[in-house]
Formats: sequence, structure tokens, C-alpha cells
Amino acid sequence: MIIDKLYKYVEERGPVCVGLDTSIDYIPQDFIKKHKDEYSALFDFNRRIIDATEDIASCYKVQIAYYEVLGICGLEVYKKTLEYLRQKGLIAICDIKRSDISSTAKMYAKAHFEGDFEGDFITLNPYMGLDSIDEYLGYVKDKEKGIFILLKTSNRGSRDIQMMRLNDGKRVYEHVGDLFYKVAKEYKGEYGYSSIGFVVGCTDIQEIVNIRERYKDSFFLIPGYGAQGGTKEDVRKLMNGKNGGVVNSSRAVLLAYKKYDDAFDASARKEVLNMREEILNGI
Repeated sequence: MIIDKLYKYVEERGPVCVGLDTSIDYIPQDFIKKHKDEYSALFDFNRRIIDATEDIASCYKVQIAYYEVLGICGLEVYKKTLEYLRQKGLIAICDIKRSDISSTAKMYAKAHFEGDFEGDFITLNPYMGLDSIDEYLGYVKDKEKGIFILLKTSNRGSRDIQMMRLNDGKRVYEHVGDLFYKVAKEYKGEYGYSSIGFVVGCTDIQEIVNIRERYKDSFFLIPGYGAQGGTKEDVRKLMNGKNGGVVNSSRAVLLAYKKYDDAFDASARKEVLNMREEILNGI
């Protein structure tokens, strides 16, 4: 199962997930000028970040919005980035956060688990209910694909709905997690984790201990580290030792050249190495 491959990559390379949420504004102007247009510069920037970090990053999260905003040419870069990751045997998480009725979900599943936009994992919004993920499950079972379901996100507004109390005393996120945790148990791999995991931000220190204890054998995609305020101690509380989750970093890696006196790809490598050491040191 794809979760077993991800588990092994975390074991071998560490828990850092490099976020390719690449804005044109992040690319050095002198680098853009060396290319025929900004789209070719964008792909080449992604390619060099991947090449510089592939042996020290467990996976790559590609946020589709940064490519959709550039229209058809941007989606071509998105496609080429996913193809490049696939050619190198690396793991791609397509951050698409889709949610819809089953007939539409069937099309989303086909679009992002097959064809031009194929990835290994996708992110899904669960708030339309259990049947909104049904059409993805066949890919999880038979096609070596995985899902990360939004559970407790890293943005401030997550408290507006996810933290509300229900009549039974549960938080909304706990109700959602309990529902999908039951489904996830049917898709466990060799190492005890399911290919259906959760997106859990590391920014709410009051909830992260509860989340890890409640979903002990769930694999987490962990945003919020660094720029959004999550610390190494917060991240460690969501991990199971040195595994059980991947920690996403986008801006800190992509803009590392502003911190280090080096080329952007060499700087990205330094940032990933530092982040990996910071998270794992002491575990």
C-alpha cells in the first residue's frame, strides 16, 4: 500500500514534506530572466528544489491553487511537476481539498488519481459526509493511492466550526475523526497505518495531544510548522516517535535563499536538513 512506501521514506529520509506551493513571487527574478517565460521558470524552480531535497524529504505536497491561478499554462506546470516526481519514484500529495456528492467525487477521483494530474495522495474535505469519499476508496484499495482527510486544520478559523461542542460532548472534529477512523481501519498496511490519514495542524497545543491519543494508529499530514507558529515540540506530540506523520514546510523551504547566502536549491536543502534535525533531535 502507498502508506507503507511513505512510512519507509519517513524512516529513511525523515519526516519533512516539502510543500511546492510555489508562487511566481517566490522565484528570484534573475532566475526567471534566464527562461523564455515565467511558466518554464516555475517548473525549473520546482525541479531544482526536488533534485536538491529528494534524499532528505519523505514526500512533496503540491498545492493546486498556486497553479490554477496561472490558468492553463499553470496547470501544465502542475502536471509536469507531478510527472517529474513520479518519474523519480517520489511521493506526491496533491493538495486539492475536494468535497462533493458521489457522482462528482467520481470525476475528481479519476482526475487526480489518473491521467494528467495523477498523484499518490490527495487531500479531501469531509464535511459532506461519509458518502463523499466512497468514490475514492476503490483507488485506495486497488490502485496504491491514499487520502488525507481534513481533521483539525492549522488556520485560526479552524476554531469556528471544528472546535464546536455537539450534544454528546464531542468536538465537531472528534465526531468527524471518529467516523472516518472506522473507515480507515479497513485500509491498513504492513506497518499498522492506514492509507486514509488525517490533516492535523500543529498550531493548537490544547488539542494535539488528544488527537494523537484518540487516533493512535493514524498517519498525519502536519501543516502549521514554522511560519504559522507550530514548534518542534508541537510536532513531536503528533508523531509516533520518529514516524506516523509528515511535517509540511512550504514558504520556509522555497524562500530559504533569503535566509542563507546560497543558491535557492542549495538553501532549500539546508532548510530541510535543519528542519529534519530540529524535529528528530531528542526523539
